[in-house]
Amino acid sequence: MHRKILLEEDEMPDKWYNILPDLPKPLPPPINPATQEPAKPEDLMQIFAKELIKQEMSDERWIKIPDEVREIYTLWRPTPLFRAVGLEKMLKTPAKIYYKFESVSPAGSHKPNTAVAQAYYNMVEGIENLTTETGAGQWGSALSFSGAMFGINITVYMVRISYDQKPFRKTLMQMWGAKVYPSPSNNTKFGSEILAKDPDNPGSLGIAISEAIEDAVTHENTKYTLGSVLNHVLLHQTVIGLEAKRQLEKVDDYPDKVIGCIGGGSSFSGLFWPFYYDVVTKKAPKDVEFVAVEPSACPSVTKGAYMYDHGDSAKMTPLLKMHTLGHNFMPPPIHAGGLRYHGMAPTLCLLANEGIVKAKAYNQLEVFDAASMFTKAEGHLPAPEPSHAIKAVIDEAIECRKTGEEKTLLFVLCGHGHFDMKAYEDYLGGKMVAYEYPSEEVKKAQERIIELYPWLRNL
Repeated sequence: MHRKILLEEDEMPDKWYNILPDLPKPLPPPINPATQEPAKPEDLMQIFAKELIKQEMSDERWIKIPDEVREIYTLWRPTPLFRAVGLEKMLKTPAKIYYKFESVSPAGSHKPNTAVAQAYYNMVEGIENLTTETGAGQWGSALSFSGAMFGINITVYMVRISYDQKPFRKTLMQMWGAKVYPSPSNNTKFGSEILAKDPDNPGSLGIAISEAIEDAVTHENTKYTLGSVLNHVLLHQTVIGLEAKRQLEKVDDYPDKVIGCIGGGSSFSGLFWPFYYDVVTKKAPKDVEFVAVEPSACPSVTKGAYMYDHGDSAKMTPLLKMHTLGHNFMPPPIHAGGLRYHGMAPTLCLLANEGIVKAKAYNQLEVFDAASMFTKAEGHLPAPEPSHAIKAVIDEAIECRKTGEEKTLLFVLCGHGHFDMKAYEDYLGGKMVAYEYPSEEVKKAQERIIELYPWLRNL
């Protein structure tokens, strides 16, 4: 059995898949809190490129990938699908384990799949400047790379704890020409206000999003970009799952379980949406289970309330119906920086609420144990984020060993861990602690949202 399953360059998908027409019920629309009505396209045009807004609300199932985007994709796509033979042997499991390897992109993760697309559409519209936030630095790196490809100026607000933990991510972004600020920063009014009250604030994705949006709306010829959560971002990521399907066809296999980590939901959605399409169109040859894995320190889906909330701390975004820990959520400084968001993709939340997606949470100690096992078995060092999926895969494989079931498990290794050496050093040195986010804090956050918008009780 060959470990690596490859596709030819001309086999790369030429369309993205949009899940909206195939959801079990209509996606609750974003709400403008000022009007208490569904947000209109013009409400978002000050922030996003027009074509991205169109895709966000599109009911078109297949959306053509522009040739200019596919040309840049060929720098690293199609990405390989690996059979985890070493891990299977280590676990003595009858399960077959495959992983889609997105670490080969210039930024080292899956994020350029949408960053290139977003930069392209902004370039076509004549936008010269883009702002964004980044948690672990993967999204900021991806957009910085994409800005260099299309000659667009990039400004990144990086969550301060990650800015300090991963200084070389900042250097990588700067090599592509981006400006990088630790968030909260004194570069925005909102950031300055936070620092005045709390000079040592470690930051959060909610704060960084607020700073990036403020920067965009207060400067000419500038738009904001988002690396996860929204529909247009997730559909750009479906190149992952579409390629994986073709690769599994080459070995006449199909997954029983599709597994991925979730922070905002983009890599997991990019993997599982095409298989979900097979399920709803009755093309899947077997029943498929979709498993989303998150940190117990930031358990948006497993503990969060399913309700409308802002996507950012300054309440500049529309209200989104999602599982949320509250827009004021201040995450603990865990090492899975990309999974520290208070909310989640509305599409993923709807499917989780309908029982179609199953969610699990693990603490970072058991996640790093899984990463250590994977590295010894497969050689590749995973980022802490996909190591959550690896932990779930290992558990499933061990269960197959106990029952004798020969299941096929598929997950996405959405980024390498080469910039996470401090995290691994802390793990090896016994300095890492497990942390569970208290359920009572979720209830307090829910009450604060209702207190802010009493009319949400009826939605």
